[in-house]
Amino acid sequence: MTVMQEHVYLKQPVYKLDYLPPDDIVGETNSEGVTSMTQRAILCPRCRQLIGSDESTCSWCGTSRKAVWWQAINWGRGAVGGGWLVKSIMTINILFYILSLIFSSRTGMSFNPLSMLSPDDTSLLLLGGTGTIPIDRYGRVWTLLAANYLHGGIFHIIFNMMALRQIAPWVIQEYGISRMFIIYTLGGISGYVFSYLAGIPFTIGASAAVCSMIGALLYYGKSRGGTYGSAVYREVSGWVISLIIFGLVMPGINNWAHGGGIVGGIVLGMLLGYEEQRKDASGHRIIALFCAAATVAALSWALYGTLMLRFR
Repeated sequence: MTVMQEHVYLKQPVYKLDYLPPDDIVGETNSEGVTSMTQRAILCPRCRQLIGSDESTCSWCGTSRKAVWWQAINWGRGAVGGGWLVKSIMTINILFYILSLIFSSRTGMSFNPLSMLSPDDTSLLLLGGTGTIPIDRYGRVWTLLAANYLHGGIFHIIFNMMALRQIAPWVIQEYGISRMFIIYTLGGISGYVFSYLAGIPFTIGASAAVCSMIGALLYYGKSRGGTYGSAVYREVSGWVISLIIFGLVMPGINNWAHGGGIVGGIVLGMLLGYEEQRKDASGHRIIALFCAAATVAALSWALYGTLMLRFR
């Protein structure tokens, strides 16, 4: 039986998203020569330009901060749109983890934290685990997508969902909802293509897709520059270094999928662009819908095939 490669992601701090760190901060200097910060920049939800936190009206587009729809736009772009998408991805991951346990033939409880509540390889193979065995032996190319929604244990899915919940809103903030989902989907596939080409026999986990979002943020920080862009680049570079160290120290980590996801995220970030470069277009939404349809099709086919084999 082949050894299943799992991804584990370390939780790292991330900037809060209720404001963007400004490139210019206004300060006041007292009689003793000490400068105190008096203003912090925020992002206008209508024109996406930085304005002072004490400004009652956006100096770029004239939108009043007291307007009801100012709050509505902020809420719609964050809590409704992005929040809904992130929660949906997390829900699907959790659902398929539960299904993998239900379909698993493994009995008993392991007290090993790395294998606690772990489904067996057969269950994961049926539900869409990827690698050279599923693709070369069974022709299951679609598993390059489905494997991003499978996990090999309780701590495996907890770590990945913590990372997803933390990083995805930041990517939505800078790239928009459609492009975030494109990066998550195609970047995850990219990670598993690298893994397949490296000869990994069997692998699962959402961290290939999570790493693609890290790659997109890495590109964003380097491309944007300025105080905020440099801070983003330094922060995300720290995550990449942590991933490399963790992958070298811990056994069973699919570093090829991590690296492929990061490279895929960088390339996708360059091709798609971020909000400050170009606004979300109909083309982005069409590609995102295609990614959603492909995801539903792959996971539905995996579930259908599993049910047919288990209950025939």
